[in-house]
Amino acid sequence: MKVQERWKFIGKRKPLENLELELEFYKKIFNIFQVGKSYFLVFSPPLNKIERVSSSIQEVTGYDPHTFTIQQMLKIIHPDDLPTFVDFENAVVDFKMKLPLDKLMKYKSQYNYRIRTKAGKYIKILQQSLTVQYGEQGGVWRNLVIHTDISEFKTNNEMKLSFIGLEGEPSFINVNAPLINTAENFGLTAKEMEIFLLLIKDKSTTEIAELLCISADTVKTHRKHIHTKLGTNSPLQLVLKAMELGLI
Repeated sequence: MKVQERWKFIGKRKPLENLELELEFYKKIFNIFQVGKSYFLVFSPPLNKIERVSSSIQEVTGYDPHTFTIQQMLKIIHPDDLPTFVDFENAVVDFKMKLPLDKLMKYKSQYNYRIRTKAGKYIKILQQSLTVQYGEQGGVWRNLVIHTDISEFKTNNEMKLSFIGLEGEPSFINVNAPLINTAENFGLTAKEMEIFLLLIKDKSTTEIAELLCISADTVKTHRKHIHTKLGTNSPLQLVLKAMELGLI
């Protein structure tokens, strides 16, 4: 499957030497975080290998954590969801390859899809993935992945991809693959970029202030800086600039 070749690419096919000891760190993580109907994986893109699975996978899906593999995971994805899964993974790879090294661990990707349990029932899961180890040249060596059963909360099968910024980085919600170059921020600060993305979705100053838990005056100040940096002076020009930058 081509998506597995893409995973190898993001890992730059670099040898994973002296990494075994660090698995102990992730074992501790599994013992600390037990959130509802969830389970955790440590996935190595260059090896195309799941190196560790939390025991809670058995409760959620019925599969044995000691024998669960990436090949098995791909096989149990709903056939209708698999093409989009591959598209989203390609988008995640492209997104991470564009990030500078100091931001690789500051973005969490997340999207939903359906998997088949060992009992043959399909459940809806939310996949959240965070890079936790990378090489000096930028190759992603390990991702911490959380699968949460959201069957009770998700009423349709629509799949959506988001990149959640951590430590002050902007988030990109329900994006399409062409939006991945937004990680460069186009000269805007993280907060300005976040507000810019809300503005082109036709959010008002009051709505943005409520969403970001800041004052309307602060939003107005950021809007002024955004217009100055992008050379725009109206909401329409902001939308046109967003189209020019590939955000729409």
